[in-house]
Amino acid sequence: HVYTLGKSGDLSNLLLNEKQLKEKGATFYKINRGGDITYHGPGQIVGYPILDLDNFFTDIHKYMRFLEEIIIRTLQEYNIEATRSEGETGVWLDVNTPFARKICALGVRSSRWVTMHGFALNVNANLGYFDNIIPCGIKGKAVTSMEAELNKKIPMDEVKGKILHHFKSLFDVALLS
Repeated sequence: HVYTLGKSGDLSNLLLNEKQLKEKGATFYKINRGGDITYHGPGQIVGYPILDLDNFFTDIHKYMRFLEEIIIRTLQEYNIEATRSEGETGVWLDVNTPFARKICALGVRSSRWVTMHGFALNVNANLGYFDNIIPCGIKGKAVTSMEAELNKKIPMDEVKGKILHHFKSLFDVALLS
């Protein structure tokens, strides 16, 4: 169980002190990606594509939208209606309602158009760990998972396969194993 804080993040969004982190078996790291604080742990699919955007397009915002689109298309295959929330990076459900909740966080960095970091999709994650932070620094909105939305465990390998399919399709690439 790991909490990471992006370079523009606010440390006050971590609601635990060092002793409490240790009691929960969690660690905390400041890292060099964009975005604020998030949780990484079992039951998530964390994808950190390393691409030279010179071979695709040199637009980091477009890259972020492509990552969101990959997750949106993957969730559609499970009949989960996901979308973007204006001004809030990531993939969301029930945007513009009191029930808005985030299912996938994104935080990336690029250096000379080579990408680092990426996304964390909550598939079967223990959502209780999000109670220890203000996820992505956004107050008043919940976090969810595919398991919570569908009320059943979802096979991780199946979801990974769907993500890879949509990645290959959107970026028009063949992946090497």
